[in-house]
Amino acid sequence: MVKEAVCLCRFNFIGLLQSISRDLPYHLSADDIYLTVGCTQAIEVVVSVLARPGANILLPRPGYPTYEAFSRFSKLEVRHFDLIPEKGWEVDIESVEAIADENTVAMVIINPGNPFGNVFTYHHLKKIAETSRKLGILVIADEVYNHIAFGSNPFVPMGKFGSIVPVLTLGSLSKRWILPGWRIGWIAACDPDGVFEECGIIKSIKSYLSFCTATTTFIQAAIPEILERTKEEFFLKIINITSEAADICYERIKEIPCISCPHKPDGSMFIMVKLNLSLLQDIIDDMDFCLKLAKEESVIVLPGVAVGLKNWLRISFAMEPEQLEQGLERIKTFCQRNAKNNA
Repeated sequence: MVKEAVCLCRFNFIGLLQSISRDLPYHLSADDIYLTVGCTQAIEVVVSVLARPGANILLPRPGYPTYEAFSRFSKLEVRHFDLIPEKGWEVDIESVEAIADENTVAMVIINPGNPFGNVFTYHHLKKIAETSRKLGILVIADEVYNHIAFGSNPFVPMGKFGSIVPVLTLGSLSKRWILPGWRIGWIAACDPDGVFEECGIIKSIKSYLSFCTATTTFIQAAIPEILERTKEEFFLKIINITSEAADICYERIKEIPCISCPHKPDGSMFIMVKLNLSLLQDIIDDMDFCLKLAKEESVIVLPGVAVGLKNWLRISFAMEPEQLEQGLERIKTFCQRNAKNNA
């Protein structure tokens, strides 16, 4: 029984290696991939092993709040760099350079983006890599939505630039393979020059994972079937459904005067929209908007303050078109009812 379990895990690694290495200009080995209990544990591991007294980490604004939570828990100082809505949520390189110092250990990028639904171009990712190299920091690339890209920009893994700057790529099965609740994630060390090994990061990751809860074995057993038998038609169907939902969301938002969207989503399952509170009555901020919308229309959206942008909203379009249409119509009705000209 023990021998069978060992072989099974090895087979899983081989499948993941093939999947992750497919888009890279170099080959990863089994020693470069570390299974985690979902991407949440992957975030916990990389943040924890980088934490040391006086160190800081650069996080995007807006961004995924789990990074900030784990960083603060590990006593790692958080510094935010801006993403520019008018430029497709590109990283503001100048803001990165302005906040980094000799105690900065890493910067985080999320591509395709959560909460804003962008997809970084090849040239922008290369610029991020070159900037990180100049600053002497590594890149943590959150790519849980990898290949869920349906705009003009194809998905490009940050690991392509591993020869410029070492990259820790985080991923999971739950998004691209549509397996919510299946807690399988990974950390991939995209580092052809062996920087992570030299500085002890690989040793620290191995040590951390040696006393953590492991991924459920029966889910591990399903990985080979998932990776080998999922046909390309499945992924194309997901892209088509998500693209259609993004179009619906973007077009319907245009019909709501107090909400504006600076950039149509190119990937993932989310859109960020800006609130114009001057057009609404008796609504103080984005949190107030979301609470009243939930109470009056039974529609739940995320206030922007939760991801670092006050008076913005994050809307998920990961649902059936009919439900999405209904939800957006309720938001429109809510805004019309609370418009100032109705006072």
